[in-house]
Amino acid sequence: MTTSQHSRTNSRTAVQKASLAVGAVFLLVGLLGFVPGITSQYEQLAFAGHHSGALLLGLFQVSVLHNVVHLLFGVAGILLARSASGARSYLLVGGIMYLVLWIYGLVIDQESAGNFVPLNAADNWLHLLLGVGMIALALVLRKKHTARV
Repeated sequence: MTTSQHSRTNSRTAVQKASLAVGAVFLLVGLLGFVPGITSQYEQLAFAGHHSGALLLGLFQVSVLHNVVHLLFGVAGILLARSASGARSYLLVGGIMYLVLWIYGLVIDQESAGNFVPLNAADNWLHLLLGVGMIALALVLRKKHTARV
């Protein structure tokens, strides 16, 4: 690792590192949603809608649209991690979006056309955890900086 790369890595704040990590996880989840075996019933993967029978890890209902959203959300987290304010905004706004998605998933009829993402009960509870977790990271890591080595 060059001195400039080492310096850049050590100068990242904790919130930037959290944004990078969250973004990387979303990228990975988006990619895994397209992998048969990791996504069960892969042959039932639909572009969008509640009729997609594909299940990431055999639990979370996914579609092509759902996977693409995860990929884009992951890219956003990585790009916004270039600055502390961008990283904090990503975590805070993203967390709020996931809480809104959680509420939407609770009130929408899962068998209706309104469930276009698609969402199932496992997705709903994961969205709650993601929303709370991302907001907590944005708030807790607000002023903290990583120690320089």
